[in-house]
Amino acid sequence: MMNSIDNGVRAKVLNDALPYIQKYNNKIVVVKYGGNAMTNAELKHAVMSDIVLLSLVGIKVVLVHGGGPEINDMLGKLGIESKFINGLRYTDEATVDVVKMVLAGKVNKELVQLLAHNHGSAVGLCGIDGQMLMAEKKKGANGEDLGFVGDIVKVNTKPILDTLKNGNIPVIATVATDEFGATYNVNADTAAARIAAELGAENLILMTDIAGLLRDKNDPSTLIPSLNVSEVPFMKSQGIISGGMIPKIDCCVEAVRRGVKKTAIIDGRIPHSILIEILSNEGIGTQFR
Repeated sequence: MMNSIDNGVRAKVLNDALPYIQKYNNKIVVVKYGGNAMTNAELKHAVMSDIVLLSLVGIKVVLVHGGGPEINDMLGKLGIESKFINGLRYTDEATVDVVKMVLAGKVNKELVQLLAHNHGSAVGLCGIDGQMLMAEKKKGANGEDLGFVGDIVKVNTKPILDTLKNGNIPVIATVATDEFGATYNVNADTAAARIAAELGAENLILMTDIAGLLRDKNDPSTLIPSLNVSEVPFMKSQGIISGGMIPKIDCCVEAVRRGVKKTAIIDGRIPHSILIEILSNEGIGTQFR
């Protein structure tokens, strides 16, 4: 692969990337990682390689991850039935134990190990560590009891900043705690947005399984490359933002309003999509400003 392009092209690529490396040098970029890029072994390797590269050129990457498919798989193996209320998973005591075990144990440590395999230095954390993510019990839209599903009320950034200061990549599993010591399952997109805001991040990147926000959800050529957050309510009223995109875009809007310079929803199925987003003017996916 190293010999597939000549040295002149390689030098030009690096030279073109220089202004973006300078722009993001010593700045924090939060990446929410999940979806297809997390279940496809080849894509997973590419994502970890990209994160190590960004870290080595002086960009402070914070990796926030979910793990829905792995949780579903483990619940199935243990014979614990998944129950949903208006699209939200009811999380009883047995389920939240599985969530904690799979996210903070299996998935988190696999990502730390994979970053190390790509010659990166990473430290696995979860929202319970140092009371990083404090939550309260979340209610359903009509006041339904969702069990141990939480809304984040406070982010303690010290464990994250300490990890970055020591030259490591923080890898964060999105389980949270409350003042009484209960464990809560929290939405990874929401957690990433709040973490990015509290860190004063330069960029928040949500990796998804689609190209970004499309005017026609069935036509990838209708990608909207850039959107001002003030345009979002109109897009919702027109049905352009609908279904599962609503919570993701709400997270982007919330992050921008809380001070994150830029957020983006990008296609994690495309190899090296993070590098394209950060190290080019055009980026990839849909950017929110």
